[in-house]
Amino acid sequence: MLATGRTGYEKLLADELATEGFAAGEMGPGWILTGGAQPLGVRRPSPAGRTAGSALPDLAFPHLMIAEPVDLRAASVNAQAASIAEFFAESLRGEQLETAWPCVFLAAGGRSGLNRRAAAVRRAFQESLKKKLPRVARLALPGSPRAAGPARGLFVFFASFDRAFMARDAILGGQHRMADDPAAPSRSYLKIEEAYGVLGAAPRPGETVCDLGAAPGGWSYSAAKHGARVTAVDHGPLKAGAKHHPGITHCREDAFRFRPAAGGTYDWLFCDLVEEPHHVLRNLVTPWLARRWCRRFVINLKFGRADPTALLSGLRASSSPFVAHTASFRIRHLYHDREEFTVMGEV
Repeated sequence: MLATGRTGYEKLLADELATEGFAAGEMGPGWILTGGAQPLGVRRPSPAGRTAGSALPDLAFPHLMIAEPVDLRAASVNAQAASIAEFFAESLRGEQLETAWPCVFLAAGGRSGLNRRAAAVRRAFQESLKKKLPRVARLALPGSPRAAGPARGLFVFFASFDRAFMARDAILGGQHRMADDPAAPSRSYLKIEEAYGVLGAAPRPGETVCDLGAAPGGWSYSAAKHGARVTAVDHGPLKAGAKHHPGITHCREDAFRFRPAAGGTYDWLFCDLVEEPHHVLRNLVTPWLARRWCRRFVINLKFGRADPTALLSGLRASSSPFVAHTASFRIRHLYHDREEFTVMGEV
């Protein structure tokens, strides 16, 4: 299996994979290979009725997982593009592509020029595809799908200039680099915007949001921008686009002591506190979820002073408030996360 993630977090990616029984073999900037890869020309068909990779676990650190990667080794752009085109054409036998499909070319981090190489190979592949299969070529969508979960198309990951891994099927974590907003009070705005894609939902006009520990207001600003009515709870000041926003009510209260009005429920709970994660889980997350004070939630937990692997295990344990009190949840190390996890889901 190939798993990719943020450059600099390879050890944590490997540790999480190990907890699921995947021992790291080869490793490079932002990627780990477990169990080896098939050489080009050798295809192992997926079991009947199952898409390759559909049984992989939902993990926090991987941005992309490929259960059965094909190992491509070639030196030139043209040779790589030709091999990818041959692999893709062979894999289409017996398959009718009638809808748009993702055509994803990625490159490992930390290598100067590798993104340019991947882009050059993609262009050469697309030119070849237009000549041989013009209808299929017209249905290709560049870039990774926004949604998390299984996807079928073409996925090519360049580990180096002369080595790439490719597959028709992948599991996507939903992490993406987001566009900044100059009116946003902080970079945390990018995290919440990214989290919506993983969750598959965002605040809508008229919905209510409680943002605990809101200052300086990045998450509150995002929700208000989507049309929600926001209660921003923090003793600290709101800044930039969140300050004096008509959709945001600033409550100067303690996030741990704030409660909804009697019988009240918020559509969304936001929480991005710089606090010890277990303290947040015990004294904020548990009461809010157990008492169903929200319908959806996005919660950020810092692991800078905690063991991230142990924290992950705890979040997935039967005693976790997310397991005990929610209908569904996902844990992610987002593209815009640093030493932190973002947990999102529905109650």
